[in-house]
Formats: sequence, structure tokens, C-alpha cells
Amino acid sequence: MISVENAIQIIKKHSKISSNYSEKKLEKANGYLLAEDIIAPIDLPPFNQSAMDGYGLCLSANLKNQNKFDIVGEIKAGDTKTYHLNKGEAIRVLTGAPVPKSVNTVIMQENTLLSNDSIKIKEEITPLKNIRLKGEQVKKGTIALEKHTEVNPAVVGFLYSLGIDKIKVIQKPSIAIISTGNELVESGKQLAYGEIYESNSKMLTSALYNLKFYDVTVYKIKDDYEDTLSTISNAIKNHDLLLISGGISVGKYDFIYKALHELNVSELLYKVNQKPGKPFFYGIKNNTQIFGLPGNPAAALTCFYTYVNIALQKFVGKSEIELPRKKTSILNSYRKKGNRSEFLKANYSNGNVTILEQQGSAMLQKFAFANALIYLPEHINFVEINDSVEIILLPF
Repeated sequence: MISVENAIQIIKKHSKISSNYSEKKLEKANGYLLAEDIIAPIDLPPFNQSAMDGYGLCLSANLKNQNKFDIVGEIKAGDTKTYHLNKGEAIRVLTGAPVPKSVNTVIMQENTLLSNDSIKIKEEITPLKNIRLKGEQVKKGTIALEKHTEVNPAVVGFLYSLGIDKIKVIQKPSIAIISTGNELVESGKQLAYGEIYESNSKMLTSALYNLKFYDVTVYKIKDDYEDTLSTISNAIKNHDLLLISGGISVGKYDFIYKALHELNVSELLYKVNQKPGKPFFYGIKNNTQIFGLPGNPAAALTCFYTYVNIALQKFVGKSEIELPRKKTSILNSYRKKGNRSEFLKANYSNGNVTILEQQGSAMLQKFAFANALIYLPEHINFVEINDSVEIILLPF
């Protein structure tokens, strides 16, 4: 068995960044990373623009002797007519309106006194006040957003303001989930004695959706070797990542490991010195990454967050590919049984972390209340209340 740390390094080394790009409409690109730098096609704003409702002033050289201005017109957002003001003249401008080149500053309407067709200013006049200058946000021909920027609502709004509605993004992976076991029954059906409802594929699909990976196909197979072999072979041909739930151990009807070897999958690691999740497999064939996850649901989800997430984030070009970790104080004492690294379901709140009940690899009820995993490496066998421990923050 290898250590958790070595397993992570192997996955970091062998997982790959996608070389496939696709063009997407902006509003459908949330969660994707830009495949190239975005060059601004226009200045933003494209003209000097009023930041508020007020009056644009054409100032003389001597500001101290200037307090009264004659109003020569009005400009609202969307107006295309141009104006030229002379010294001592003002023009009514509304928020977002283009500001004439002859205007030096904009005064808020609240700081003026209107009298017939002229205004008096109630504040000290300073140049270039309340004007969004042409190209102030980004200049034409410069990089508006760099490659690998993640698309979010702010990115969508910003690029649309530049007149861009389609972008090239790094393609996300096509993912297959294979769920194995004769005992598994779909929800909604009556359970016979010895059967259980299948949940791992639904859990893993939900975890993928939560991370914004939506190209997911689920395959379900019984404990039959030929069916196992055929399904895995087809999944490798048609998907970038393959998550196999169950059947990776060494039981009489655990056919996954045998099938992977018959299919000449390059084994990069098998079995990690950890609890839960010891029977974990990672390999590659024809650029498809294959993860063999434990059948116990809590163990499968722990391995997903610890290992599979790394490959997913690297595939789409993220720079931060591990879930965030931090040191914090623990509010329980805990003693290990054995020398394996352990991942403990936990709740992190107010700068402290608490171990939850039901730490068994098959138990999900308390996992539902976890927002972190406490990571206890091999060399730590006991922690006391208020000891500092490392936690992994879960992506909720």
C-alpha cells in the first residue's frame, strides 16, 4: 500500500489538461475556463460617460472665480447628438450619458441651485469629477481577460459589455459512472431480502453536478465478469474519466480489478493506506483515466473528494486543483485504531472543528452534516481537545 500523500502526487503527475476546446454562448459557459486570452474589441467605456445625474461643466482656467454656468441643453443615455460647450456653459447629463469632450467635470444635481436657464454650484469644483473616462475599464486591443479565467456571472456581464457573445472554452470531460453489484435495486422498487437501494451512482452524479461537471453517463452492471469486461471496455472508448463504484476489492465476485488488467489498463496505484477508502484504484488507458472507488458510500465519497476532484480540476485547466486545507483546533479527542491515515467526517464552525458520529465507511447520515474532513496522517495516532489538526474543506 502507498500513502495518501504519494497517491495524491501520482494523480497530479498523470492526470492531464484537456487539449479539446469548444465554442459556447456566453450565458451557457458558466463554470468553464477560457481557452484563450480575450482581447478587447472596443474601449470600455467606449466614450466619456457620466457616472450620475448632474451637470457637465466647461471650465475656464480660473476655477475660483467661476460659480455660475448657463445651461445649453440636455443629454440622456443613448443620445447620439454631439455638443460643444464654451467656457462658462453647462449641460444637463443623466447617468450613462456621453459627456462632450469640452466638458471638464460633472457636478451632482444635488450640489447645484437651478435658476431659469443657469445653475450655481454649491461645492468646490474639481476637474474630471464623476466622469467615467473612455477606456477607463479596458482599452481596445489589450487583454480583457486572461486564458484560464473561470466564467461566472460577472465575466458574462463584462464580456457582453464588450459586444462579445461567444467564447472559446476548455472542454469539460465526458464522465462515466459504473455501479456494480447484484444486490443493488433502483429506488421505487420493492426490496427483497438481501437487496439494497442503489445510491452511489446518484451520489457521485450529484457530487459532479455540484462541481459543474454535467456530461455524466451512468452504467449499471451485475456481478458478471463478461458484462463487467464489456461495459468497462466501452466506457473507456467513449469517455475521458471513468468512475467505478464497488467491485474493486478481492472478493469472490469482485471482478473489476481482474477486468481492468485484462483490458491492459496501466495501473498507477492500487490500495492506499487510509481509512476509509483503502481499496482505491487509479489507472489510465488510451488517455482515459480510470478510478476504482470503494463500494461503501462514505468511503467512495471520501475518495472522490480526495483524488477524483484533482483529476477533474486539472482536466479543465484549473491552477488550484485540490480542495482547500487549513489548520484549526479540534473540539474532540480521538484515538486511531491502527496506523492508517484517516479521514473523519467533521463540521467546521467558528474556527473550530468537531468530529461527527457514525464514522463507518458505509454511513452517510452524518456525512450529510459534514462540511469538512479531518485528515490525520499515518504518524498521528491520537489528538486531544484543542489540538491543531488539518482539515479539508468540502465544496458546498
